[in-house]
Amino acid sequence: MRTAVLIPVLDEAAALPVVLAELPAGIRVVVCDNGSTDGSPDLARAAGAEVVSQPRRGYGGAVLAGIAHLKADPPDVVVILDGDHSVWIEDLAVILGPIRDGRADLVIGERLTLGDPEALTPPQKFGNRLATAIIHARTGHRYRDMGPLRAIRWGALLDLDMTDPTWGWNVEMQLKALRSGVRVLEVPVRYRVRIGTSKISGTLQGVARAGARILWACWKYR
Repeated sequence: MRTAVLIPVLDEAAALPVVLAELPAGIRVVVCDNGSTDGSPDLARAAGAEVVSQPRRGYGGAVLAGIAHLKADPPDVVVILDGDHSVWIEDLAVILGPIRDGRADLVIGERLTLGDPEALTPPQKFGNRLATAIIHARTGHRYRDMGPLRAIRWGALLDLDMTDPTWGWNVEMQLKALRSGVRVLEVPVRYRVRIGTSKISGTLQGVARAGARILWACWKYR
C-alpha cells in the first residue's frame, strides 16, 4: 500500500526536524509550506522531504497544494498530520490498519480517549464540541473529534473534491465523507503538547478566525 504523508507547516522550525526524523524510513513525505519565514522548507529538504509552497495562508490551501503535487504520481493512501510534534508517529499504524484491512476509506485519529488532557487547549476543546455537535444535528452522525491525524484512500480523496482553503478543511472532509458514502472510522490515538506556540489557539485573534471558519464550513458544506 503506497502511502504519502502530507505535513502542512507554518514556521515549525523547532518541531519539524523532530517529526521528520521519527517518520519511517522510505515513506514518501511532502511538506506543504504555508509561507514560513523561519527556514522550515530548508529543514524539510535537508531531511529528504519533498516541499511544495502555498504562500497564501490557510491550512486547507497548504494541504490542497500537497494533493496537487501528488497527482503526477499518486499514492494509494494519503496521511495528513501536523508538523508540531503533537502526533505520535507510531500511531500511523493505527490509522492505516483499517484501510489496509479494507474496513474503511477514511480513518480519523480521535484524541479525546488517549490524548494528554493538557494537549488540547480550551479553544480547541470548545471548537471540537461545537463542530461535532453541528455535524450531528445536520447528519445524525456523531463524530468524536476533528483530529488532524487522518488517512484516506486516494480515490476517496479525489471523490470528495475538497476545496476549502482555511481551517474549515476538516469539517468539509468529514461532512462530505458522510454525504458521499465514504466509509469513515474514528480510532483512538495519542496526542501530546506541541512544540512551540500554536498560530491558532495561541492567540485570541487566531482562535476567533479559526472558529469563524469552522462555523462557515459547517454551514457551507451542510
